[in-house]
Amino acid sequence: MGSGKSAVGKQLARALSLSFVDADLELEQRTGVDISLIFEKEGEHGFRARERELIAELVARDGIVLSTGGGAVLLEENRRALRTGGVVVYLEASVAQQLIRVRQGENRPLLSNTPDIGARLAELMSHRAPLYAEVAALSVRTDGRRVRDVVHEILRHLHSA
Repeated sequence: MGSGKSAVGKQLARALSLSFVDADLELEQRTGVDISLIFEKEGEHGFRARERELIAELVARDGIVLSTGGGAVLLEENRRALRTGGVVVYLEASVAQQLIRVRQGENRPLLSNTPDIGARLAELMSHRAPLYAEVAALSVRTDGRRVRDVVHEILRHLHSA
């Protein structure tokens, strides 16, 4: 959350002449409701089930750069699908950087009704960071960096692999 997945993904897709797909936006388009409403009506478990089905479908597509939600790695099925479906890049952002970015962003269900957003982000990161590292072929720090610099680092890795 707040790592720059959408901005980096869009520029990376453009640089590689691929399509960009944001899994959360795709789910919203398919259901006709926003992620917050899915969380409200079905809970996180219902959302994760929908997300799992969508990721399984999306990783089978050729010619895309896929941005998943930050919690997609929580399910083993998703981690397996992501690893086998392409090159996974973990965009690492500190909690301090995430805090700056999510305060400027849209509604985020896992942060709603949270009195201490920084503590909540730190809690989420403590659970997720090892999973991100497990699935990623490449980790790139995004704190204080321009999107184009992050994209160039990813491209260098892809061209050397």
